[in-house]
Amino acid sequence: MAHDKEAWLSVFADDAVVEDPIGPSHFDPEGKGHRGKEAIAKFYDMAIAPSELTFNFEKTYICGDEEANVGSIVIRSSGYEVTAEGVFTYRVNGDGQMVALRAYWELDKATASARKLD
Repeated sequence: MAHDKEAWLSVFADDAVVEDPIGPSHFDPEGKGHRGKEAIAKFYDMAIAPSELTFNFEKTYICGDEEANVGSIVIRSSGYEVTAEGVFTYRVNGDGQMVALRAYWELDKATASARKLD
């Protein structure tokens, strides 16, 4: 939320993967995820840098080195607001670095929620 790219990238392990959303999307046409810091940096430039994000997690489940959050992320960008409802998971390694960020949300439903901001 602070839009500090270097700080955000520093939480990821070198071999981490970001799948947001999981499967094919306009950010990841092949649906294979963004693997490694270079790919994650490109994802940041496409998805996070131009957006204002609000996280609304209703429930959080922590199990070992993983966390699952149920709720929504509101994305404001290019004069529109979109809500992605789903489950958002994070896994860290023994050093506390993020190795997986995976977001289970449906692109069609999020797109249908789009509304133009005044």
